[in-house]
Amino acid sequence: MASGVATVWMPVDDMSRALKFYGETLGLKVKSEGEDWSELDANGVSIGLNGREETHGEHTGGAVLTLQPDGTLYDELVRLTDAGVTFVGEVSEHPWGRIAAFKDSEGNDLQLFEPPSE
Repeated sequence: MASGVATVWMPVDDMSRALKFYGETLGLKVKSEGEDWSELDANGVSIGLNGREETHGEHTGGAVLTLQPDGTLYDELVRLTDAGVTFVGEVSEHPWGRIAAFKDSEGNDLQLFEPPSE
């Protein structure tokens, strides 16, 4: 039985580019930096940036990291767009919340999540 999320691993091709994206663009705290492994703190959840081995080649798919902004989804969407992030499609509306999908600097799938207002 799992008791929670310890670390989310995100495969990266360019560690410095990924650290800039997660640290500066998304505003997460960098805990450690290395050539093949770096860690960030996402409000108590560790995000590990794992350098791809050359034998793996280019991949699509994999983990999806969902982030909940401190403010509104719209405000974070504007902030990230101003920082150069391109969102995929429109914000999707669901009974359980709203989602805005985008890619990180390495092509991994990320999304912003905002729960429904009560």
